[in-house]
Amino acid sequence: MKKITIITFLTVLFSVTSCEKYLDVNKNIDAPDRIDSYLYLSGILQSYQDIYNDLHAIAPMIEMWGTTNANYTPFANHFYYKSSDVGGVVWRTVYWGQGMNLENLINQSIAAEEWTLVGIGYAIKSFSWDMLTKLYADVPLKQAFSTGRTIYDYDYQNEIYTQVRAWAREAIKYLEMDDKTSYGSKLTDHDWIYKGDKAKWIKFAYAVIVRNLASLSNKTGFVTQYADELIECAGKSFQSADDDARVGVSGGSQSVPYSGFNNFWGTARNNLGQTSFQHDYAVQVMTGTVPVYEADGNRKKVVIPPTHEDTLYYAYYPYELVPQQIICDTSKATGHFDPRVIAKLSTTTNQYMYIDNADSVKAYKYYGARRSTERINPIDAGGVPTFFGRDAAVKNGSTAPPNDGKGRWIYHDEAPYILTTCAEIKFCLAEAYWKKGQKGLAYEAFKEGVKADIAFTAGQLRPGAKGQEVGGDKVTAAVFNTLANEYTAGPYVDGLGEANLTLSHIMMQKWVALYPWGAMEAWVDMRKYHYDIAYTGNYPTLGNGWDATRRIQHKADDAQDRLYKGFYLGAAERLEFRDAPYNIENEGSPCYRLRPRYNSEYIWNIPSLEKLKPIAGTAPNYQCSIPWFAYPGDYPAN
Repeated sequence: MKKITIITFLTVLFSVTSCEKYLDVNKNIDAPDRIDSYLYLSGILQSYQDIYNDLHAIAPMIEMWGTTNANYTPFANHFYYKSSDVGGVVWRTVYWGQGMNLENLINQSIAAEEWTLVGIGYAIKSFSWDMLTKLYADVPLKQAFSTGRTIYDYDYQNEIYTQVRAWAREAIKYLEMDDKTSYGSKLTDHDWIYKGDKAKWIKFAYAVIVRNLASLSNKTGFVTQYADELIECAGKSFQSADDDARVGVSGGSQSVPYSGFNNFWGTARNNLGQTSFQHDYAVQVMTGTVPVYEADGNRKKVVIPPTHEDTLYYAYYPYELVPQQIICDTSKATGHFDPRVIAKLSTTTNQYMYIDNADSVKAYKYYGARRSTERINPIDAGGVPTFFGRDAAVKNGSTAPPNDGKGRWIYHDEAPYILTTCAEIKFCLAEAYWKKGQKGLAYEAFKEGVKADIAFTAGQLRPGAKGQEVGGDKVTAAVFNTLANEYTAGPYVDGLGEANLTLSHIMMQKWVALYPWGAMEAWVDMRKYHYDIAYTGNYPTLGNGWDATRRIQHKADDAQDRLYKGFYLGAAERLEFRDAPYNIENEGSPCYRLRPRYNSEYIWNIPSLEKLKPIAGTAPNYQCSIPWFAYPGDYPAN
């Protein structure tokens, strides 16, 4: 019960830190106002599960997932109400869940000269604040933990970005210092990521800098101001999937007293259920079935009668495909199939009968939601399966078969929470090299990124038992590894060739690597490239990207500067299953930021929200205000 006990204790502790001295809580051994620094660490790290909560709002915005949950359908439609805390969980985590607990960890550790703990604290702080500003943009920073205030001034994102990198540098400085403290099990028992491994925490701090700078890659000054620093830090950051930042969980499924011991997406907690599901766009990308859209916006049906051997395939997917798929294709040739799809997506095909047969595994059929707000696939209008591989209500391992057991892949009771990976860092590096015109180096980083994500994917596999419908992944480790080796040697990775590499290859492979745990960073990428909207000038606006009917114009799918092939927002003009204008208060725009948490900012801090520019935080379309990282230059004058 260590984890929950610490979280509960720190919650109580935080609520009493403002008490007057006459309460003399220092002398109350049952409720002390000060604890040893290392005891903060466990609760702080476990609070990262809150990320998975807000991913239910963000993943539908970029068509990784769909949702029918009424809390999240407004986000799927790029609109959300200010009078709700949905989408504000990360805000609460950074300011309150971690908040003063993290400040105390850092400050007490400095006083005690516990340099390793100081460094870990600053690394966590830099990661969390980088995440915070990328989601909400402008936030209170300088006055964040000032006491005696009821109003907190907002700081603009350009200042916050600089501070994030400064904290990461502080983390590195302290972690590299000679620490004479004997920690014993204090770190190994409470550090749920690296068990006190200083070298890996240093790599993590460099990873924060890389991720921070990568979000600026579409700014006009990226090559001269940021690219070299990104490249340098990437070289000191993660070099293999063994470096990936994963927050471990206790697990235990139904045998533990609190369900929170299990992963937020596992079957024991049932937070996925049937209201969250994979989107059709994710299926298209990872199965190599991005279709041709005709002038009327509908998918182009196959008009040439298929040969006998293709009859079954065309019955499954009767649409013409674009000639250049970016991730994989539907060819049966060796190396054309990407096995990551087996783990990342869900299928009802093969209820564990042939998980050890490569040909059977490659023949699985995948379906996704045709819209972000309905659980219907566009091919046969059937339901999209749950993430556990059945088209039925989720059943955990305490029920009789068929059931979903403890889950599978990262949707498992004992799966860790993923913060960032080597693959993500390698794709950031590839993009930076690409922007500098160093295509050869970009290609090498690209290949390393794909292979690192395959290693990450394989490392989280939890194969099911052949012939038994009791959960797990529908592939054995041996078959997955065989198919993975064929894929990396094939035409989409090692066989692609430097001459054929495009920025689209880099960004779409990164999108796949981030699926779905990294939807927040994938949203960063889509926003900085403005969702592949067709516009002129610096950024899209009304009449220049979307019109008075609130429909969005996208770049042509074959346009050279089109990055996310086949991606269309829900308000895309004249496109099947899209073409639904966003809420009138958006004035045609997609969302560019989340609103701050309602129960702090929209109740207590309205005067500060009203001062924000270019769009006030109290405005009906504040969620459409473009963050600084997505502007080519600085904030506009008005």
